Amino acid sequence: MLSSLAPARRRLVLTVATITSSAVIVALVIAAVVALRPDKHATPVSQATPGPVLLVPGFGGSTTGLDALAAVLRRHGKDAQVLRLPGDGRGDLDAQARVLGTAVTAALARTHAASVDVIGYSAGGVVARLWVRDHGGASQARRVITLGAPHHGTEVAGFADAVLPGACPTACQQLATDSPLLAALNAGDETPAGPSFVSIWTTQDDVVIPPDSAALAGAMDITVQSVCAGDLVRHSGLPTDENVAAMVVRELAAGPPVPLAASDCGKVSS
Repeated sequence: MLSSLAPARRRLVLTVATITSSAVIVALVIAAVVALRPDKHATPVSQATPGPVLLVPGFGGSTTGLDALAAVLRRHGKDAQVLRLPGDGRGDLDAQARVLGTAVTAALARTHAASVDVIGYSAGGVVARLWVRDHGGASQARRVITLGAPHHGTEVAGFADAVLPGACPTACQQLATDSPLLAALNAGDETPAGPSFVSIWTTQDDVVIPPDSAALAGAMDITVQSVCAGDLVRHSGLPTDENVAAMVVRELAAGPPVPLAASDCGKVSS
């Protein structure tokens, strides 16, 4: 049949056939990867008993603010540890998620707890979600709380990558609003079965732009200002803000996440 076609048309048919075949192969590979994810059908983790808390830093890996938040959590009886990220948190976010997975395994072995609670600040919130989705976290996390996390990217990263590519390392590139990593992470269910999710963010965020990039479909979504209207905390102040710390303590309590209102501002117990 092909031999009866003119040469140009024959080349066109062969090209279309090749492209179609390649598309089918790619689709099959993607389907296989999705099917092999160990947590695709994870059983929801019991919300009854809180476990140890791991805090994941953001881009740059600074632990100063999270060390302060961990100290607050310890005063409220929590076993809280701050994760130290390789490469100052500037490298591949998926590799950071693997480091989180190793730390979680160690924490569970040390405490004999059934699950952990994870707090991800800024890019650390994206790391926590990657861990839940791809690295066993769906069966190990009771609660995932993110603080000012660029779940849908930040225009700051995209601008930096466009203007100063050398100044925007891997994690920075992955946090751009159009990054393939975030597109894949947000495809389908943003809060897959396993843990419960809470996203706490500030409408005054000057790093995650637009600030509502931190909103997470399926999570208990809380803006600082919806609870404490006069608190104009910006991005860098989230881990050390007293009102935010009180919200985190409330959301780490036994049982499911709780909605917070103005009457809860500054309170650490129900």
